[in-house]
Amino acid sequence: MIGSIFVGLAFNIFFLPARLAAGGVSGISTILYELYGFEPAFIQWLINIPVFFLGFALLGKEFSLKTLVGTFFVPFTIWASADIPFTIDNPLLSAIYGGILLGVGLGIVYRGNGSTGGLATVAQIVKKYSGLSSGYAQLLVDGMVVVASAVVFNLELALFAMMAIFVTSKVIDFVQLQTSPSKLVLIITEQEERIQTIIKEEIDRGLTKVRSVGGFSNQEKTMILCVVEQQEAIYLKRVLQEEEPHSFVVFLNASEILGKGFSLAK
Repeated sequence: MIGSIFVGLAFNIFFLPARLAAGGVSGISTILYELYGFEPAFIQWLINIPVFFLGFALLGKEFSLKTLVGTFFVPFTIWASADIPFTIDNPLLSAIYGGILLGVGLGIVYRGNGSTGGLATVAQIVKKYSGLSSGYAQLLVDGMVVVASAVVFNLELALFAMMAIFVTSKVIDFVQLQTSPSKLVLIITEQEERIQTIIKEEIDRGLTKVRSVGGFSNQEKTMILCVVEQQEAIYLKRVLQEEEPHSFVVFLNASEILGKGFSLAK
């Protein structure tokens, strides 16, 4: 429901005022609003009904029940916020910030294994049978609507709409990965017991030891893998520089951590 509300607000605040048909049923409703003045909320409800039954047949009962929520709440939000005073009609700003808000909304919905209905359901069908990520599946489906908008509006607005779709696709994948500030630390050292003591006693984290051979020295060493939070990484870096300056240390961004101490209690 929260994700669907974000999607509806992105439409009314950014896309409709800027005349950006940024894919999906919302893009179709933008085109029809421009051509005939049809109410976008009712157009979206009208299109979403047959697509809902298609999703029910191909994606299963659980998905379709959650899609029913999105199918109702997105047009409802568009209808309820039709007179919202905060709107942006600048195409560039709408493409960037509208794309971010739409991506956050769709990402939340997809994390719940649902859909906002319409072509978002079609994108999830494409994802299921093609192996593409949710973001790229959405990009493929929405691109068809942008081609139509180039004919109805103009090429410049269509390019801004494509920019919005690209931003949306990246934000969808970002939200679904639940990118965290955690760090994966790789430590290659000959002093494994000392490093192990530092990690366990100084920051209270677990670790994994991998036997390795130096490519230059051809000597056996130990590679220690450890996942830590952002502040723990800063502290660990300082301790290692002071007490084990000869160890080779790499800090990598960890997008999502599943396991004890992170997604599960220690």
